[in-house]
Amino acid sequence: MVELALIALGICGVFTTLLGAVHFFFPLLLDFAQAIPREGEPILPFRLGPLRYTTLRSDVHGIAWIMNHAASYTLVTIGILDLLAYRWLGTEVGGWLAFWIAGWWFLRAGSQLYIGRRRGDWWILAGFAWLGVVHLAVGLWNSSLPNMAQ
Repeated sequence: MVELALIALGICGVFTTLLGAVHFFFPLLLDFAQAIPREGEPILPFRLGPLRYTTLRSDVHGIAWIMNHAASYTLVTIGILDLLAYRWLGTEVGGWLAFWIAGWWFLRAGSQLYIGRRRGDWWILAGFAWLGVVHLAVGLWNSSLPNMAQ
């Protein structure tokens, strides 16, 4: 079973690392500059309780880049963790790590619906949900093991 888990997580790790690396360039690949123009009509200020911050279009464009890079960094980290699963499988923290990653993938899967409900969106949702199922299964299996760490 350990071999199967390592193979599954290895495949997930390669995919996730590559996705994370490409994700760094999504603002260019998806033409954010045209989709989120830096100039144009004023937009509503950011409000959070008593705080108010005048928001410019360039701020929104910058936030899109920041959030995309944060997602990229997380994806690359998850991919590397999956590729290093031989180090954490069977440890006490291994189950928690797999559950956290499963939660990430389930959140990502459900968030696909913000983009749309076309056939391709459902396929993408299913693919990310499948990554969540793999990690959930590994987490459940890992949690049933005696602590193998030495």
